[in-house]
Amino acid sequence: MGLTVADFKSLVQTNGVLVIDGALATELETRGHDLSHPLWSGKVLKESPEVIQDVHREYFIAGANIAITASYQATVLGLQEHLGLNDRQAGELIARSVELAQDARSEAYGQSVPAERPLLVAGSVGPYGAYLADGSEYRGDYKVSAQALADFHRPRIQALLDAGADLLAIETIPSPQEVKVLLELLRGHFPSCIAWLSCTLRDAEYLSDGTPILDVLEAVHSSNASSPQIVAFGVNCVPPHLVTPCLKLLHAATELPLLCYPNSGEVYVAKDHAWTGTGSTTNLRDQTLEFKAAGAQLIGGCCRTTPADIRAVADALHDS
Repeated sequence: MGLTVADFKSLVQTNGVLVIDGALATELETRGHDLSHPLWSGKVLKESPEVIQDVHREYFIAGANIAITASYQATVLGLQEHLGLNDRQAGELIARSVELAQDARSEAYGQSVPAERPLLVAGSVGPYGAYLADGSEYRGDYKVSAQALADFHRPRIQALLDAGADLLAIETIPSPQEVKVLLELLRGHFPSCIAWLSCTLRDAEYLSDGTPILDVLEAVHSSNASSPQIVAFGVNCVPPHLVTPCLKLLHAATELPLLCYPNSGEVYVAKDHAWTGTGSTTNLRDQTLEFKAAGAQLIGGCCRTTPADIRAVADALHDS
């Protein structure tokens, strides 16, 4: 059984800011894994699960309160197409991503993490664009029906919740159509679960597809009015310079806890499966206090960030 809305509110109130982990893929590449495959970390989940558990544990020890599972790219459809798994096998592998994070949590508590520090497992629900593996989660331009999106997302959500994820991390969502489908899925099929919702941006005010982010926030408010399941809202895998102005905009429009976990500031080139440009996470310690002042209550890192960056986040919050 996952967390309730009341459970999550209590954790945020007690801790002030919860620290989200950083990039999984970056750490897997550091350990020698090739992530050019369409399944990205999903392939490593099948072939080397112990490495994923190690990365989760390292982030917990670095100061993260929340581990995001290795299911961002692990979808039933993708696992069927690229690994030849059937529905049952795909569901079991997705569930395994939760178990690995849970095992890492146990190991972290058994090592240096004090028992009073909350450690949570958030089941990653990445966008349809991640399955396409063409970078469209940063554009939101994929053409697919609402029914196809619902059929795509439903089995992964079911597997994550059945495996005992504390909450869902609905992340890197680039379009209002996908937001609407996911909100309807939660209300109609998973009414007892909670989730955060995090979007990608074109600029500080607009989603990747050009929709005003305040329109998406309004949809979240409307959904929560009938079924309060979205416990935090914000942005992820966006360059750090967009985060503070976006948080300020959202903070003036909602009482929901806000979240941010930016990437390094580099740019993803889908055809090359590579990041280019110069990152800026060396300043993440200072940026953390800026994000907090702008209203963020969950802060972490996304692509190209490391355990050292998450330690900087945790240290900044502790010192403040």
